[in-house]
Amino acid sequence: MTEAVRKERSPGMKLLLAALVGFALMVPLMLVYALVWDRQDQSNTAQGSINAGWGGEQVVAGPVVVVPFKTNQVQNEQVDGKTISRTVEVERELFLSPIENQVATKVKPEERKKSIYKSVLYEAEVTGTAKFALPADLAQFGVTPDRLIWNRAELRMGASDARGLTRGGKLVANGEALNVEPGKGPGATSGQGFFAFLPWDGEGTLNVEYGFGLRGSRSLSLVPRGGQTRWSIDSAWPSPSFGGAFLPESREISDDGFKASYTVDKLALGQAPVSTEDQMAPVIDSGNDGARFSVPYPSVNDGGGRSQALAVTVGLVEPVNLYSKVDRSVKYGFLFIGFTFLAFLLFDVVGGATVAAAEYLLTGAGLVLFFVLLLAFSEVIGFTPAYIVASAAIIG
Repeated sequence: MTEAVRKERSPGMKLLLAALVGFALMVPLMLVYALVWDRQDQSNTAQGSINAGWGGEQVVAGPVVVVPFKTNQVQNEQVDGKTISRTVEVERELFLSPIENQVATKVKPEERKKSIYKSVLYEAEVTGTAKFALPADLAQFGVTPDRLIWNRAELRMGASDARGLTRGGKLVANGEALNVEPGKGPGATSGQGFFAFLPWDGEGTLNVEYGFGLRGSRSLSLVPRGGQTRWSIDSAWPSPSFGGAFLPESREISDDGFKASYTVDKLALGQAPVSTEDQMAPVIDSGNDGARFSVPYPSVNDGGGRSQALAVTVGLVEPVNLYSKVDRSVKYGFLFIGFTFLAFLLFDVVGGATVAAAEYLLTGAGLVLFFVLLLAFSEVIGFTPAYIVASAAIIG
């Protein structure tokens, strides 16, 4: 097309031309957006591979005393078309929560890499003390004290990913060290954890000491239970997130790490001190992108007497999530292209400078290429240096 013909275009035709080229460039820009999601998915896969050999997002629950007991239950049977009811003796379990539980946790974080991807891991030292006492009004909860089988009582402690348990675990009851065995954790950790047979007959107060090492990744949660739960946690990680059903009553965050403390009262939990059904596992939101694995508030009931546990969560958040930044930048790409084309259109219509369709196309393609380069370099050298390099490549 000759220059004479180009000058004869009306402003409306010039606007239509810019709009058509702009809409055409939306296709490659959407492909770049999909590429960002694909790379983030690969990053999550790589992080999962790193975490698999160490430990996942951990939930700590307990201690809880579990005592079998005998009870009568009515069963209905159909015999010759008639319903016959009979009373049978069955064995169930009584779950006794602590009247007081104090937990202290020290978290040592570290970053591990696989190729260009990295994941936040930690090794935690969990120690605590708890007190138990059998309620004087136990019969009000549907359990007869003389039908409790104390010689089979157990003390249970839970960690949601038992692969991360280290240092053997320690359980001490009234000054006596107990023989710890794997498994039989509380329901809040889906049975994962460890337990010990408990030499206690329900008389007086049971004082418990416990401790264990725990490896995990990205977040650590605690399930408060019973009377009053106090949890103090500190770490050298500078970027924590606090979530779950309760927030810390005090916290300190600095470049050297953080400290936080929680106090959760039994009235806030809304749970009875004893129960014949254990809790279900909580839902955990660690504050990391895509990191949500099974605490809604308030707790819910499954219809069979089991309530879903509440939890408090501390997440070790990456200070800079480059995929979130690149994703946000690509979303602004529509505005980048739109304002650039608007400037070209003003130069064409008002300034008298002629802008051909090929110039719109090449400029738009360069802007799309900028986001591809931004993603590629961000994974290697970080977001800010990548932004400078990608800008220099396009301008040059």
